[in-house]
Amino acid sequence: MTSESIYRKYLMTFDHDEKWGFYVNSLGSTKIKSGDSYPSKGHPGSYNFSWEQGRILNEFQFVLITNGEGFLETKETGKKKISDGDGFMLFPGLWHRYRPKKKTGWTERWVGFSGTIAKMFLSNGFFNSNRPVIQKCKRTNILGYFDSLFHLFNNEPFGYQRLASGICLQLMAELYNIQQISDNEDSLNTMVSRAKQIMYKQINDSINPEEIASEFGISYSKFRADFKKQTGSSPLQYFLLLKIEKSKDLLLRTKKTQKEIAYSLGFESDYYFNRLFKQKAGMTPRVFRNNIKN
Repeated sequence: MTSESIYRKYLMTFDHDEKWGFYVNSLGSTKIKSGDSYPSKGHPGSYNFSWEQGRILNEFQFVLITNGEGFLETKETGKKKISDGDGFMLFPGLWHRYRPKKKTGWTERWVGFSGTIAKMFLSNGFFNSNRPVIQKCKRTNILGYFDSLFHLFNNEPFGYQRLASGICLQLMAELYNIQQISDNEDSLNTMVSRAKQIMYKQINDSINPEEIASEFGISYSKFRADFKKQTGSSPLQYFLLLKIEKSKDLLLRTKKTQKEIAYSLGFESDYYFNRLFKQKAGMTPRVFRNNIKN
């Protein structure tokens, strides 16, 4: 199933589905071209709505916009701009309306779900009706969850509702993670930037990542995870890479020996420096100096 397809599925649910605690009610994908009327026709009963009247659903829905832009308006938030890659949550019993801009249209995917577990998302504060928009959702894994749901409901194998509930729960978990990263992005950037400054200042010495984490008031495991998320390397590996880059500069700009450079940058031995340099640069310091200069 692709985002260009027009697909709608409204599902009957039974007692055993509801007892499971989480079940999918609706699923769809529609491409609205620029200038097209919206919403498109063919939605049954309470799912249909107009911009003038809006709508109140009896289920949760997550709507993902993969192309185009438009607006979402709810009773609690007022009007919000929706851009390509944004997703938004719709909550049961809460009035809302949304539509693409006429000049851009948009491509939307949505999944509706209910159940006692779904209600816990709201009651436990994982998703908040005051902040329904989740940015940067157009990711391979998010699209993959939708594709899996489309495939499942096209074929309807035995127990497909329970299988769908697992996929949808994975989708919700990933959306929560994306939301948390977005919420903490500014503070995360600041923390990593400060950590890098400490490393630059102490490049000729050593660092203690646990002490840096303590200065930020967080555990080392969280500091390491957040740092790696931003840079792709653990704090210690990043610090060692800085030392290697500084050693390259010294090898090319000065006449210091390899041993002198190693000790000036705080390496415990010339042997360790040589081994690490070769590991990171693909050649020994001596070969690097001779090859680049020549």
